[in-house]
Amino acid sequence: MERAAPIAERVLGIESSCDEMAAAVLRSGRHVLSNVVFSQDEVHAPYGGVVPELASRDHARVVSAVAEAALAEAGVGLDDLDGIAVTAGPGLVGSLLVGLSFAKALAYRAGCPLVAVHHLAGHLAAAELADPGLAAPYLGLVVSGGHTALYRVEADVEPLLLGQTLDDAVGEAFDKVAKLLGLGFPGGPAVSRAGGLGNCRAVDFPRPMAKKSGLDFSYSGLKTAVALEVKRRGGAEAMSETDVADVAASFEAAAVESLLVRARRALRQEGLRQIAVVGGVAANRRLREELETAGDRDGFGVSFPPPELCTDNAVMIAAAGARLLGRGESDGLELSAFSRVPVGQTPWRGGSP
Repeated sequence: MERAAPIAERVLGIESSCDEMAAAVLRSGRHVLSNVVFSQDEVHAPYGGVVPELASRDHARVVSAVAEAALAEAGVGLDDLDGIAVTAGPGLVGSLLVGLSFAKALAYRAGCPLVAVHHLAGHLAAAELADPGLAAPYLGLVVSGGHTALYRVEADVEPLLLGQTLDDAVGEAFDKVAKLLGLGFPGGPAVSRAGGLGNCRAVDFPRPMAKKSGLDFSYSGLKTAVALEVKRRGGAEAMSETDVADVAASFEAAAVESLLVRARRALRQEGLRQIAVVGGVAANRRLREELETAGDRDGFGVSFPPPELCTDNAVMIAAAGARLLGRGESDGLELSAFSRVPVGQTPWRGGSP
């Protein structure tokens, strides 16, 4: 990620990798002219998680209106755009294709360049957008419903993967626990609210990978431990509000501790003094408080984007896209979507899938 690279002036970003349909306009790579996000929480709430087919159908229903709202809010017309940036992966293929197809049609109509953006590169760009003082090299911790990973971010090369989840993402674990406890969807905020009223030491849940070296994560075992505890108590319907709060708080403490331990280990291993935490789980209150406390104690800086830039949004896609466009990079109308693609690999530009 190159901070000193030139940037495109007015860029429309489009993000549809999962269950949010979003569009935003960014000027000079830093000034947010609009930020429109259409959430599908009500669509997926009855199922306790994202249903891919429902997500893509709803994206198709609203994509035009969301993009139109972003342009109107920014006071920008199609002819004023210097480029369009769109998420090409990773994510749900059906959801990605909706945003991608619309962005290609819009770029063709406007006669402006189109550029594909890696979803996680977008999250990291959001950190730098939110904190001008954040300068490479730094540690990037990506925590969301689909991703849990640590990256070394340099100024002149693609982010280097240091460690990632071996099974479930931390955000997916929050959603699963919320469902087990009958707390609703989305699970992250619901578990955090309930846990705020509970005792985080009430249940001694296992700390994922506690006895393992390295920088990888795992959350499947912790999910299983919570499921067994809820079953032992007779199920969510038989648990008191205090019991639910205690289990939620104990789970949250274990999940966050795993992130904290590996983040601190990565900072020491890489000799870095700054960490940026991005993705939906970056909005978690406990994670923010404990990481900032650790930073004060250990002497490293901590950067969190504001909550609206933690969850999926198009501002981050426009920010990453503005840099790519400024370097003269663009993609043709044959551009396709990829459900799985590591940061730094760009199969849409002929790179390795």
